[in-house]
Amino acid sequence: MELTKIAFGGGCHWCTEAVFQSLIGVAKVEQGWIAATEKNSAFSEAVIVYFDVEKIDLKTLIEIHLLTHKSTSNHSMRKKYRSAVYYFFYQQKEKTLDIIDELQIGFKDKIITKTLPFNRFKLNTVEFQNYYQTNPNKPFCKNYINPKLKFLLQNFSKNIDKRKVHHLISTT
Repeated sequence: MELTKIAFGGGCHWCTEAVFQSLIGVAKVEQGWIAATEKNSAFSEAVIVYFDVEKIDLKTLIEIHLLTHKSTSNHSMRKKYRSAVYYFFYQQKEKTLDIIDELQIGFKDKIITKTLPFNRFKLNTVEFQNYYQTNPNKPFCKNYINPKLKFLLQNFSKNIDKRKVHHLISTT
């Protein structure tokens, strides 16, 4: 199996990590901070997603990303939570721009998510990696991550690895 990688930022990296870890075809999620270039060179919370294109495509990943964070809101926390798709090569940039443009039709407000070049990454400390998988009963997880995972179960059920969200299935 050959994996492709793409990176996403938009909200808390614990939430973003949990969303992508729940998907079939996602082999690995690295959670931390990503810096792009030029005016976006400051680090912002994000994840790198390693995925199998035979099991999940880039469009589905981007659509899930846009729908699981405030991708149309330029709120006051955008420096800490930059809304972005970070690409690793030029063709990925072009495809990402096309996908976001295509998905805009489904959004009432303008998508503000940027398509940026990946530049640098700082991995989070071990104690915070796999945060949801190791702490599903913590209040933060119940209040912020569970609603996103329930949304995925309702709207992207064929893409969800039910083993990773089994505790939510009876409550949806």
